[in-house]
Amino acid sequence: MATIANLTVKADGSFEGTLATLSVTAPIAIIPNGRKVKDSEPDYRVVSRKNGFELGAGWVRTAQTTGAEYVSVSLSAPELGTIYCNIANAPGDDLSKKVLIWNPPS
Repeated sequence: MATIANLTVKADGSFEGTLATLSVTAPIAIIPNGRKVKDSEPDYRVVSRKNGFELGAGWVRTAQTTGAEYVSVSLSAPELGTIYCNIANAPGDDLSKKVLIWNPPS
């Protein structure tokens, strides 16, 4: 599993950081979806902080083994294709620091 973004948790529940792959470096924000009205709609929207374009979405999920909540994220852009990842705690004890971990296809 590869870390593709370092994120900081903001007071409003959003995450900000920089998406970084071998070919893409872009400032992103993962913001709560305040317009969610159906369970099928995402809990978060992923947007470029550079130009405001939407890059993906995130859903709050519950881990089957531990029962812990996490955010599952799907990103899509011409430069990336479609990639799936999860938001996880960053190494260390700072709970305001998170990472976006890429989940490669099996």
